[in-house]
Amino acid sequence: MKVVILCGGLGTRLSEKTETIPKPMVEIGGYPLLWHLMKYYAHWGFNDFILALGYKSEVIKQYFLDYFRRSVDSTVSLATGQVSMHNTPKENWTVRLVDTGLHTQTGGRLQRLSHLLDSNAFMLTYGDGLCNVNLKELIRYHRSHGAIATVTAVRPPARFGGLALDGDHVAQFIEKPQIGDGWINGGFFVLEPAALKYINNSDDCIFEREPLEHLSLDRQLIAYRHEGFWQCMDTLRDVRLLEEIWSSGKAPWEIYK
Repeated sequence: MKVVILCGGLGTRLSEKTETIPKPMVEIGGYPLLWHLMKYYAHWGFNDFILALGYKSEVIKQYFLDYFRRSVDSTVSLATGQVSMHNTPKENWTVRLVDTGLHTQTGGRLQRLSHLLDSNAFMLTYGDGLCNVNLKELIRYHRSHGAIATVTAVRPPARFGGLALDGDHVAQFIEKPQIGDGWINGGFFVLEPAALKYINNSDDCIFEREPLEHLSLDRQLIAYRHEGFWQCMDTLRDVRLLEEIWSSGKAPWEIYK
């Protein structure tokens, strides 16, 4: 199953960090948040990644182009110029790096990747959040309900897009309200290819608005309630919080040791 990660946003609310790098490359514990996220997916057996790039795309491209060289030990023969590599990386990832446009919205980015998504279900998330969701259980839950889309619902402060739930179905998808029971869109989607048909052919399409709203109206959007750890990285305060959690040695997402 492929994993699509949206990595193209401008990250304006984190401008202190994102003047020279894209938001997913902001480091937590010396590693980009994107690396932590991909390590988490890989722990559950998902190693086939498609990264939807935009702002500062060259930084992410260079990171992965240099990943092997940077990760190995090397022996260089100065007499012959021969280079031997030792201790190759543990990461057995395939990473497709796709520039989806500087100002393209989330739905537009996903639509631009549609030719890379085959007839199987795929996973989708944002490149600026971490969690300890059981991804195998998330997929089992998705399949058991037979809907086109499943979104992970989480309970942080109510400053994000809200989900009004009717049983296991998403009855209404509301962008950034103050909602009563506090469930919000935490990302970590599982989508069938049919979900792409809800996205119009425009770079201005915002996945969290019309596509998800129409999926919910058609009762094709299921919520997987996650009561465990979830944290996005929107502000410097969020960066400091994630750094503190990592430094404690008990980061909930660090199950890939």
